[in-house]
Amino acid sequence: MNNEYLIPANANRGKLIFGYFRGIDLIIFAVGLLISFILLVAFQDAASDTLVTILLMLPGIICILLVMPIPYQHNVLVLLQAIYSFYFVNRQQYIWKGWCGSYGDSKK
Repeated sequence: MNNEYLIPANANRGKLIFGYFRGIDLIIFAVGLLISFILLVAFQDAASDTLVTILLMLPGIICILLVMPIPYQHNVLVLLQAIYSFYFVNRQQYIWKGWCGSYGDSKK
């Protein structure tokens, strides 16, 4: 093959835990579930109401949604980071002069 290698598209999955998660993803997941569990234990008397139970489980639900894998991105957290970086951090301005714009002397 003359030292020409074809790298598959999913080559980076071998670096991930279970093929999907980074270390920080599992930490966020575990902390969210731990906070929800602590809230459910602390407020177990009020947890008989459905709305209160959902509110107590909200940190875990949010963390699960953040680390959920999505197509064409790593997960929702990485997608949100890319959107934030594109719109707020690395915002570039492209000046359009048109396809027939003269870039030389304008007094011709």
